[in-house]
Amino acid sequence: MTMEILVISVFSIFIMFALLSLHVSPCLPFTNFVFGDSLVDAGNNDYLFTLSKADSPPYGIDFAPSGGQPTGRFTNGRTISDIVGQAFGEMSFPPPYLAPNTTSNTILAGINYASGASGILDETGTLFIGRIPLREQINYFEQSRTTYMVSLMGERGTQKFLKKAIFSLTIGSNDVLNYFQPSIPFFGEDKVSPIMFQDFMVSNLTIQLKRLHELGARKFIVVGIGPLGCIPFVRALHLVPSGKCSVKVNTLIQGYNKKLSEVLDRLNQEMGPEAIFVYANSYDIVSGIILNHHQYGIENADDPCCGGYFPPFVCSKGNDANTSSVLCNDRSKYVFWDAYHPTEAANIIIANTLLNGDDRVSYPVNIRELYNYNP
Repeated sequence: MTMEILVISVFSIFIMFALLSLHVSPCLPFTNFVFGDSLVDAGNNDYLFTLSKADSPPYGIDFAPSGGQPTGRFTNGRTISDIVGQAFGEMSFPPPYLAPNTTSNTILAGINYASGASGILDETGTLFIGRIPLREQINYFEQSRTTYMVSLMGERGTQKFLKKAIFSLTIGSNDVLNYFQPSIPFFGEDKVSPIMFQDFMVSNLTIQLKRLHELGARKFIVVGIGPLGCIPFVRALHLVPSGKCSVKVNTLIQGYNKKLSEVLDRLNQEMGPEAIFVYANSYDIVSGIILNHHQYGIENADDPCCGGYFPPFVCSKGNDANTSSVLCNDRSKYVFWDAYHPTEAANIIIANTLLNGDDRVSYPVNIRELYNYNP
Protein backbone atom coordinates (compact mmCIF):
# COMPACT_ATOMS: atom_id res chain seq x y z
CA MET A 1 0.00 0.00 0.00
CA THR A 2 2.83 2.37 0.88
CA MET A 3 4.55 1.60 -2.43
CA GLU A 4 1.35 2.43 -4.36
CA ILE A 5 1.09 5.82 -2.63
CA LEU A 6 4.74 6.53 -3.41
CA VAL A 7 4.26 5.70 -7.09
CA ILE A 8 1.15 7.88 -7.33
CA SER A 9 2.97 10.76 -5.62
CA VAL A 10 5.94 10.54 -7.97
CA PHE A 11 3.63 10.47 -10.99
CA SER A 12 1.71 13.50 -9.67
CA ILE A 13 4.94 15.45 -9.23
CA PHE A 14 5.97 14.57 -12.79
CA ILE A 15 2.65 15.83 -14.16
CA MET A 16 2.92 19.04 -12.09
CA PHE A 17 6.40 19.85 -13.43
CA ALA A 18 5.30 19.06 -16.99
CA LEU A 19 2.41 21.47 -16.69
CA LEU A 20 4.57 24.17 -15.09
CA SER A 21 7.09 23.89 -17.91
CA LEU A 22 4.30 24.65 -20.38
CA HIS A 23 3.05 27.75 -18.57
CA VAL A 24 6.08 29.34 -16.95
CA SER A 25 8.88 28.95 -19.50
CA PRO A 26 9.94 32.43 -20.68
CA CYS A 27 11.16 31.07 -24.00
CA LEU A 28 8.35 29.30 -25.79
CA PRO A 29 9.35 26.35 -27.98
CA PHE A 30 8.57 26.32 -31.66
CA THR A 31 5.80 23.76 -31.72
CA ASN A 32 4.85 22.71 -35.23
CA PHE A 33 2.21 20.21 -36.22
CA VAL A 34 3.07 19.25 -39.80
CA PHE A 35 0.54 18.01 -42.35
CA GLY A 36 1.21 17.36 -46.00
CA ASP A 37 2.88 15.23 -48.62
CA SER A 38 6.42 14.12 -49.50
CA LEU A 39 7.69 17.70 -49.47
CA VAL A 40 7.52 17.58 -45.66
CA ASP A 41 7.22 13.86 -44.82
CA ALA A 42 9.72 13.08 -42.05
CA GLY A 43 9.41 9.31 -42.27
CA ASN A 44 5.77 8.26 -41.86
CA ASN A 45 5.85 6.32 -45.12
CA ASP A 46 8.66 4.16 -43.72
CA TYR A 47 5.95 2.52 -41.61
CA LEU A 48 3.49 1.93 -44.46
CA PHE A 49 3.24 -0.67 -47.20
CA THR A 50 3.75 1.78 -50.03
CA LEU A 51 5.66 2.36 -53.25
CA SER A 52 6.34 5.92 -52.12
CA LYS A 53 9.39 5.59 -49.89
CA ALA A 54 12.64 7.43 -49.27
CA ASP A 55 14.20 4.86 -46.96
CA SER A 56 17.30 3.97 -48.97
CA PRO A 57 20.49 5.85 -49.93
CA PRO A 58 21.25 8.37 -51.28
CA TYR A 59 18.15 9.96 -49.69
CA GLY A 60 19.30 11.74 -46.54
CA ILE A 61 22.93 11.84 -47.64
CA ASP A 62 23.28 15.39 -46.26
CA PHE A 63 21.02 15.01 -43.22
CA ALA A 64 23.46 15.61 -40.35
CA PRO A 65 21.35 14.27 -37.43
CA SER A 66 21.26 10.81 -39.03
CA GLY A 67 24.87 10.83 -40.14
CA GLY A 68 23.79 10.87 -43.76
CA GLN A 69 21.51 7.86 -43.46
CA PRO A 70 17.94 7.87 -44.89
CA THR A 71 15.20 9.02 -42.53
CA GLY A 72 12.24 8.87 -44.90
CA ARG A 73 12.68 12.47 -46.04
CA PHE A 74 12.30 12.82 -49.79
CA THR A 75 15.40 14.96 -50.27
CA ASN A 76 19.14 14.88 -49.67
CA GLY A 77 18.94 16.80 -46.38
CA ARG A 78 16.41 18.86 -44.47
CA THR A 79 12.87 19.68 -45.49
CA ILE A 80 11.44 23.20 -45.35
CA SER A 81 9.75 22.33 -42.06
CA ASP A 82 13.06 21.19 -40.54
CA ILE A 83 14.83 24.40 -41.54
CA VAL A 84 12.06 26.63 -40.18
CA GLY A 85 12.18 24.85 -36.81
CA GLN A 86 15.94 25.25 -36.57
CA ALA A 87 15.58 28.98 -37.21
CA PHE A 88 13.88 29.19 -33.81
CA GLY A 89 16.64 27.26 -32.08
CA GLU A 90 14.96 23.87 -32.14
CA MET A 91 17.49 21.03 -31.86
CA SER A 92 14.98 18.30 -32.61
CA PHE A 93 12.37 17.98 -35.32
CA PRO A 94 8.70 16.96 -34.95
CA PRO A 95 8.84 13.15 -35.09
CA PRO A 96 6.74 11.15 -37.56
CA TYR A 97 3.44 10.15 -36.02
CA LEU A 98 3.79 6.49 -37.02
CA ALA A 99 7.27 6.06 -35.51
CA PRO A 100 7.15 3.68 -32.53
CA ASN A 101 9.15 6.08 -30.34
CA THR A 102 6.77 9.04 -30.82
CA THR A 103 5.35 9.57 -27.34
CA SER A 104 4.01 12.30 -25.11
CA ASN A 105 7.48 13.48 -24.09
CA THR A 106 8.08 14.71 -27.66
CA ILE A 107 4.90 16.77 -27.87
CA LEU A 108 6.54 20.19 -27.29
CA ALA A 109 8.25 19.97 -30.70
CA GLY A 110 4.97 18.95 -32.35
CA ILE A 111 4.30 15.90 -34.50
CA ASN A 112 4.70 15.28 -38.22
CA TYR A 113 1.71 13.60 -39.89
CA ALA A 114 2.79 14.17 -43.51
CA SER A 115 2.86 11.30 -45.97
CA GLY A 116 4.45 10.91 -49.39
CA ALA A 117 1.99 10.45 -52.31
CA SER A 118 -0.90 11.81 -50.23
CA GLY A 119 -3.28 14.54 -51.26
CA ILE A 120 -6.20 16.69 -50.25
CA LEU A 121 -8.48 14.15 -51.88
CA ASP A 122 -8.69 10.65 -50.44
CA GLU A 123 -8.31 9.08 -53.90
CA THR A 124 -5.00 10.78 -54.63
CA GLY A 125 -1.97 8.48 -54.66
CA THR A 126 -3.94 5.25 -55.19
CA LEU A 127 -1.24 3.79 -57.46
CA PHE A 128 1.30 4.03 -54.64
CA ILE A 129 -0.94 1.86 -52.42
CA GLY A 130 -0.16 3.07 -48.90
CA ARG A 131 -0.31 6.78 -48.00
CA ILE A 132 -2.12 8.93 -45.44
CA PRO A 133 -4.62 11.35 -47.04
CA LEU A 134 -5.09 14.73 -45.37
CA ARG A 135 -8.40 13.74 -43.78
CA GLU A 136 -6.72 10.76 -42.12
CA GLN A 137 -3.73 12.88 -41.03
CA ILE A 138 -6.13 15.10 -39.12
CA ASN A 139 -7.81 12.02 -37.65
CA TYR A 140 -4.37 11.08 -36.32
CA PHE A 141 -3.94 14.55 -34.86
CA GLU A 142 -7.27 14.17 -33.08
CA GLN A 143 -6.00 10.91 -31.60
CA SER A 144 -2.76 12.63 -30.50
CA ARG A 145 -4.80 15.38 -28.88
CA THR A 146 -6.66 12.85 -26.75
CA THR A 147 -3.84 10.40 -26.10
CA TYR A 148 -0.93 12.76 -25.51
CA MET A 149 -2.21 16.23 -24.77
CA VAL A 150 -5.47 16.02 -22.85
CA SER A 151 -4.21 13.10 -20.76
CA LEU A 152 -1.16 15.16 -19.75
CA MET A 153 -2.46 18.75 -19.61
CA GLY A 154 -6.21 18.44 -19.36
CA GLU A 155 -8.64 20.07 -21.79
CA ARG A 156 -7.97 23.65 -20.69
CA GLY A 157 -4.19 23.17 -20.77
CA THR A 158 -4.44 21.58 -24.20
CA GLN A 159 -6.40 24.50 -25.59
CA LYS A 160 -3.83 26.95 -24.23
CA PHE A 161 -0.96 24.86 -25.60
CA LEU A 162 -2.50 24.58 -29.08
CA LYS A 163 -3.17 28.33 -29.28
CA LYS A 164 0.61 28.88 -29.35
CA ALA A 165 1.42 26.03 -31.73
CA ILE A 166 1.79 26.42 -35.49
CA PHE A 167 -0.12 24.15 -37.87
CA SER A 168 1.50 23.91 -41.29
CA LEU A 169 -0.17 22.29 -44.28
CA THR A 170 1.87 21.59 -47.43
CA ILE A 171 -0.37 19.58 -49.71
CA GLY A 172 -2.08 19.56 -53.11
CA SER A 173 0.80 18.76 -55.46
CA ASN A 174 -0.09 15.09 -55.82
CA ASP A 175 -3.73 15.94 -56.51
CA VAL A 176 -2.60 18.05 -59.47
CA LEU A 177 -0.09 15.46 -60.71
CA ASN A 178 -2.78 12.78 -60.57
CA TYR A 179 -5.21 15.02 -62.44
CA PHE A 180 -2.80 15.16 -65.37
CA GLN A 181 -2.27 11.39 -65.38
CA PRO A 182 -5.46 10.01 -66.99
CA SER A 183 -4.65 6.38 -66.26
CA ILE A 184 -5.43 6.86 -62.58
CA PRO A 185 -8.94 5.95 -61.33
CA PHE A 186 -11.15 8.94 -60.47
CA PHE A 187 -8.93 11.11 -62.67
CA GLY A 188 -9.74 9.24 -65.90
CA GLU A 189 -11.24 10.33 -69.20
CA ASP A 190 -14.37 11.60 -67.46
CA LYS A 191 -12.45 13.90 -65.14
CA VAL A 192 -14.03 17.22 -64.27
CA SER A 193 -12.98 20.53 -65.79
CA PRO A 194 -9.92 22.32 -64.35
CA ILE A 195 -12.16 24.97 -62.72
CA MET A 196 -14.35 22.36 -61.03
CA PHE A 197 -11.25 20.46 -59.93
CA GLN A 198 -9.77 23.61 -58.36
CA ASP A 199 -13.03 24.26 -56.52
CA PHE A 200 -13.21 20.65 -55.34
CA MET A 201 -9.68 20.81 -53.93
CA VAL A 202 -10.25 24.15 -52.18
CA SER A 203 -13.56 23.11 -50.65
CA ASN A 204 -12.10 19.85 -49.31
CA LEU A 205 -9.07 21.64 -47.88
CA THR A 206 -11.32 24.24 -46.25
CA ILE A 207 -13.28 21.48 -44.50
CA GLN A 208 -10.07 20.11 -43.02
CA LEU A 209 -8.85 23.56 -41.92
CA LYS A 210 -12.11 24.09 -40.07
CA ARG A 211 -11.76 20.67 -38.44
CA LEU A 212 -8.33 21.66 -37.12
CA HIS A 213 -9.77 24.93 -35.85
CA GLU A 214 -12.48 23.04 -33.97
CA LEU A 215 -9.76 20.89 -32.40
CA GLY A 216 -7.95 23.98 -31.11
CA ALA A 217 -5.62 25.12 -33.90
CA ARG A 218 -5.30 28.90 -34.14
CA LYS A 219 -2.10 29.65 -36.08
CA PHE A 220 -2.01 28.21 -39.61
CA ILE A 221 0.49 28.20 -42.47
CA VAL A 222 -1.15 26.96 -45.66
CA VAL A 223 1.38 26.48 -48.44
CA GLY A 224 0.19 27.00 -51.99
CA ILE A 225 1.21 24.61 -54.75
CA GLY A 226 4.52 25.33 -56.44
CA PRO A 227 5.17 25.49 -60.21
CA LEU A 228 4.87 21.76 -60.89
CA GLY A 229 4.97 22.47 -64.62
CA CYS A 230 8.69 23.12 -64.13
CA ILE A 231 9.69 19.95 -62.26
CA PRO A 232 11.70 17.32 -64.20
CA PHE A 233 8.93 14.70 -64.04
CA VAL A 234 6.28 16.93 -65.62
CA ARG A 235 8.64 18.37 -68.23
CA ALA A 236 9.63 14.85 -69.31
CA LEU A 237 6.02 13.63 -69.28
CA HIS A 238 4.85 16.53 -71.45
CA LEU A 239 8.01 16.71 -73.59
CA VAL A 240 8.77 20.25 -72.45
CA PRO A 241 12.24 21.42 -73.55
CA SER A 242 14.96 22.48 -71.13
CA GLY A 243 14.42 25.93 -69.64
CA LYS A 244 10.66 25.80 -70.27
CA CYS A 245 7.67 24.76 -68.14
CA SER A 246 4.29 23.19 -68.86
CA VAL A 247 1.92 26.14 -69.25
CA LYS A 248 -1.11 23.88 -68.95
CA VAL A 249 -0.08 22.49 -65.55
CA ASN A 250 1.04 25.84 -64.15
CA THR A 251 -2.14 27.59 -65.29
CA LEU A 252 -4.29 25.16 -63.31
CA ILE A 253 -2.05 25.62 -60.25
CA GLN A 254 -2.19 29.41 -60.42
CA GLY A 255 -5.98 29.27 -60.57
CA TYR A 256 -6.09 26.99 -57.55
CA ASN A 257 -3.66 29.14 -55.58
CA LYS A 258 -5.72 32.26 -56.26
CA LYS A 259 -8.87 30.58 -54.99
CA LEU A 260 -7.03 29.22 -51.96
CA SER A 261 -5.67 32.64 -50.97
CA GLU A 262 -9.18 34.12 -51.30
CA VAL A 263 -10.60 31.43 -48.99
CA LEU A 264 -7.87 32.07 -46.42
CA ASP A 265 -8.67 35.79 -46.57
CA ARG A 266 -12.30 34.99 -45.86
CA LEU A 267 -11.38 32.70 -42.95
CA ASN A 268 -9.25 35.48 -41.48
CA GLN A 269 -12.21 37.85 -41.68
CA GLU A 270 -14.59 35.31 -40.14
CA MET A 271 -12.33 33.93 -37.38
CA GLY A 272 -9.76 36.66 -36.73
CA PRO A 273 -8.19 37.84 -34.55
CA GLU A 274 -8.71 34.65 -32.51
CA ALA A 275 -7.20 32.69 -35.41
CA ILE A 276 -4.86 33.54 -38.26
CA PHE A 277 -4.42 31.77 -41.60
CA VAL A 278 -1.18 32.54 -43.46
CA TYR A 279 -0.94 31.92 -47.19
CA ALA A 280 2.58 30.87 -48.21
CA ASN A 281 3.16 31.77 -51.85
CA SER A 282 5.49 28.91 -52.77
CA TYR A 283 4.65 29.31 -56.47
CA ASP A 284 6.35 32.69 -56.78
CA ILE A 285 9.20 31.72 -54.46
CA VAL A 286 10.14 28.57 -56.40
CA SER A 287 9.58 30.25 -59.76
CA GLY A 288 11.97 33.00 -58.65
CA ILE A 289 14.60 30.44 -57.65
CA ILE A 290 14.34 28.70 -61.03
CA LEU A 291 14.47 31.92 -63.05
CA ASN A 292 17.22 33.55 -60.99
CA HIS A 293 19.09 30.47 -59.79
CA HIS A 294 22.54 31.92 -60.55
CA GLN A 295 21.88 34.69 -58.02
CA TYR A 296 21.62 31.99 -55.35
CA GLY A 297 24.79 30.18 -56.41
CA ILE A 298 22.81 27.41 -58.10
CA GLU A 299 23.98 26.22 -61.51
CA ASN A 300 21.28 23.77 -62.63
CA ALA A 301 17.55 24.55 -62.45
CA ASP A 302 16.37 21.91 -64.92
CA ASP A 303 17.72 18.48 -64.14
CA PRO A 304 17.38 16.23 -61.09
CA CYS A 305 20.56 15.74 -59.10
CA CYS A 306 19.65 12.09 -58.52
CA GLY A 307 17.84 9.70 -60.84
CA GLY A 308 18.89 10.76 -64.30
CA TYR A 309 17.05 12.85 -66.85
CA PHE A 310 14.53 10.35 -68.24
CA PRO A 311 11.73 8.15 -66.82
CA PRO A 312 11.44 6.26 -64.51
CA PHE A 313 13.66 8.74 -62.60
CA VAL A 314 14.53 6.21 -59.90
CA CYS A 315 16.86 7.69 -57.30
CA SER A 316 18.64 4.85 -55.52
CA LYS A 317 22.06 3.59 -54.58
CA GLY A 318 22.51 -0.02 -55.56
CA ASN A 319 25.26 -2.47 -54.64
CA ASP A 320 27.25 -1.76 -57.76
CA ALA A 321 27.62 0.81 -60.52
CA ASN A 322 25.09 -0.98 -62.74
CA THR A 323 22.26 -0.56 -60.24
CA SER A 324 23.16 2.89 -58.91
CA SER A 325 21.39 6.03 -60.08
CA VAL A 326 23.12 9.00 -61.60
CA LEU A 327 24.10 11.38 -58.78
CA CYS A 328 25.34 14.91 -59.39
CA ASN A 329 28.74 15.95 -58.06
CA ASP A 330 27.60 19.00 -56.08
CA ARG A 331 24.10 18.84 -54.60
CA SER A 332 24.24 22.47 -53.50
CA LYS A 333 24.27 23.55 -57.15
CA TYR A 334 20.91 21.98 -58.07
CA VAL A 335 17.32 23.11 -57.54
CA PHE A 336 15.90 19.58 -57.87
CA TRP A 337 17.07 16.61 -55.84
CA ASP A 338 15.04 14.06 -57.78
CA ALA A 339 12.33 14.36 -60.43
CA TYR A 340 9.81 15.74 -57.93
CA HIS A 341 11.48 17.30 -54.89
CA PRO A 342 13.81 20.23 -54.15
CA THR A 343 17.33 19.83 -52.82
CA GLU A 344 18.17 21.00 -49.33
CA ALA A 345 19.84 24.01 -50.99
CA ALA A 346 16.52 25.04 -52.54
CA ASN A 347 14.63 24.25 -49.33
CA ILE A 348 16.90 26.63 -47.41
CA ILE A 349 16.06 29.48 -49.79
CA ILE A 350 12.33 28.71 -49.63
CA ALA A 351 12.31 28.45 -45.82
CA ASN A 352 14.29 31.66 -45.30
CA THR A 353 11.98 33.54 -47.66
CA LEU A 354 8.90 32.37 -45.77
CA LEU A 355 10.53 33.20 -42.44
CA ASN A 356 11.50 36.75 -43.33
CA GLY A 357 9.64 37.72 -46.51
CA ASP A 358 7.06 40.43 -47.08
CA ASP A 359 3.37 40.00 -47.90
CA ARG A 360 4.12 39.10 -51.52
CA VAL A 361 5.36 35.70 -50.39
CA SER A 362 3.68 35.25 -46.99
CA TYR A 363 0.36 36.94 -46.26
CA PRO A 364 -0.80 38.53 -43.98
CA VAL A 365 2.38 37.87 -41.94
CA ASN A 366 5.58 35.87 -42.35
CA ILE A 367 6.48 32.90 -40.17
CA ARG A 368 8.55 34.89 -37.67
CA GLU A 369 5.62 37.24 -37.16
CA LEU A 370 3.23 34.28 -36.91
CA TYR A 371 5.39 32.74 -34.19
CA ASN A 372 5.01 35.93 -32.11
CA TYR A 373 1.31 36.34 -32.87
CA ASN A 374 -0.96 35.94 -29.84
CA PRO A 375 -4.49 34.92 -30.85
